[in-house]
Amino acid sequence: MRYSIKLSFDGSGFSGWQKQNNAVSVQGELSRALAILLGEPAEVTGAGRTDAGVNAINYIAHFDSSRQLSENAAHMRYKLNAILPKGIVIHEISAMPEDFHARFTATSREYHYFIHRVKDPFSDRFSHLCRYPLDIEKMNEAAAYLLGRHDFRCFEKAGSDNATSLCTVFEARWESYSPSHCSIMGFPCREGDYIVFRIRANRFLRNMVRAIVGTLVDVGRGKREPSWVKELIEGGTRSDAGESVPGKALFLTKVDY
Repeated sequence: MRYSIKLSFDGSGFSGWQKQNNAVSVQGELSRALAILLGEPAEVTGAGRTDAGVNAINYIAHFDSSRQLSENAAHMRYKLNAILPKGIVIHEISAMPEDFHARFTATSREYHYFIHRVKDPFSDRFSHLCRYPLDIEKMNEAAAYLLGRHDFRCFEKAGSDNATSLCTVFEARWESYSPSHCSIMGFPCREGDYIVFRIRANRFLRNMVRAIVGTLVDVGRGKREPSWVKELIEGGTRSDAGESVPGKALFLTKVDY
């Protein structure tokens, strides 16, 4: 039987999603917990790789088991959460058709990247501090060049083994937002102090979102014009684009099927 798992994780304690021999990964911890619970080896396949430190909310994975688990899904979720480290939580376990695949049947994935522009001890863990003035309008003008089907190799980490660097971006936009400790508890906040970049695509390359954000921040700082993004996509290399921003502020937030 094939089962899907909906989970969330704080990436700060992991080397990323993918299992590694000498590092703690989300996939490795989930496989270990399932093997303990099922009494048999359990290989877990995820919706996609995440880099070290990157977080996820409502991430989707699947695994196969010779056991019938549908009647005990809620109890199994409870036990898995008890075994797993505190940085990982299971929300749902569901029986799926045999042809369901967490990675290959996904139609889109969505990421959010958070930036705060003022000193804030309550945001530092999951947001990137950028003290420079940023022109959000120009950043959105630049982000518009990302829309559509393009070769995004200029934002792909060197040494990646993807068969193709073609991706289709459906949405890419910066917005202001108010964190809960501002809107609920009154921490001082002005318009533009907190911004979030949302991007949705059919697939993403390794390090792609972090490189895109770093590039758009350069535009927002006035170091480059928005049309630079178009030039990068048409013929740039990774070394031509902006620096990658830290992974701690990046969240994989949605996977559609």
